[in-house]
Amino acid sequence: MTASLFQPVSLGAITLPHRIAMAPMTRARSTQPGNVPNEMMARYYAQRASAAVIISEATQISPQGQGYSFTPGIHSEDQVAGWRLVTDAVHAAGGRMVLQLWHVGRMSHARFHADGLPVAPSALSPEAKVWIVDPATGEGGLADSPVPRALTVAEIGAVVGDFRKAAANAMKAGFDGVEIHGANGYLVDQFLRRSANQRTDDYGGSQENRIRFLVEVAQAVAAEAGATRTGIRLSPFITQRGMVDDEIVPTTLKAARELDRLGLAYIHLAEADWDDAPVTPVSFRRDLREAFSGKIIVAGKYDPQRAEAILSEGLADVVAFGRPFIANPDLPRRYREDLPLAAFDPATLFGGNNDGYATYPAWSAAA
Repeated sequence: MTASLFQPVSLGAITLPHRIAMAPMTRARSTQPGNVPNEMMARYYAQRASAAVIISEATQISPQGQGYSFTPGIHSEDQVAGWRLVTDAVHAAGGRMVLQLWHVGRMSHARFHADGLPVAPSALSPEAKVWIVDPATGEGGLADSPVPRALTVAEIGAVVGDFRKAAANAMKAGFDGVEIHGANGYLVDQFLRRSANQRTDDYGGSQENRIRFLVEVAQAVAAEAGATRTGIRLSPFITQRGMVDDEIVPTTLKAARELDRLGLAYIHLAEADWDDAPVTPVSFRRDLREAFSGKIIVAGKYDPQRAEAILSEGLADVVAFGRPFIANPDLPRRYREDLPLAAFDPATLFGGNNDGYATYPAWSAAA
């Protein structure tokens, strides 16, 4: 293995000691009621502080932005205090951490909304399911998302304000930066895609209008966190949840040029990680490099060899790993020393207690 995966790099104002980031992963362990981060989460993240940077699990910016049970928020004082436990623990362990800011849009459930209706750019069903805990049994499972209602123009402005406040709260909670979740069929992505956004006003229709919401959110977030501490996650080649759109690639590149003008620190490219998923073309990677002068993080079905290859080709600056970090809290060491990887228990991914969460040990030759 060449040394490129272990060379330092800067993401804007955040200096990384190597290039193995921890990707955002929903684990649904927040304290109820209130979706408050807790000491168990602090232990979990601190165990993984050897990552170049930890990108937190997606965190809702408001009650309206929630779509799954037990996911943490960043809109209440209790949540800010809870996240401070996490960032203090990560920093004490020598790590760096950014908070991923999330509004799910139509990917939600009736129980999170007083009128039973999630919100979206247009009243179009995602024809998808979200993970919901049954209050009667305490058991989690998948439930259908209802048809949402369309946001008014005034409500869109309020959501931008929620992103701004969430970014301010994240910095108050001690994060090193923030990442806007603009991928995977959630609200920002819904505005970008013709298939999910059929508005006829300035937040829909033309390609330029479809990127307006993303740009306004990025401006608001960067005003609070600082552009050099702000990144965004995008996923133009992921088409789940009704996200098929033959214009999304040029729309994404246009958005990237606008984000570059704002001076954002990085774009985090989420790539599909299932076996028959679409491949991200090299031509797009080169076009993205040309459109955006900041750093590029990639995440998908990467292993050390694929990571080294994309870094050496100059098509990415950092590689984020998700599932391998679950059972291997010391993943950078295991990759550096070519140590065996432990397997995680899929039954403990979402919800539950500390088992299968902060109980995976670091490597030991005696194990």
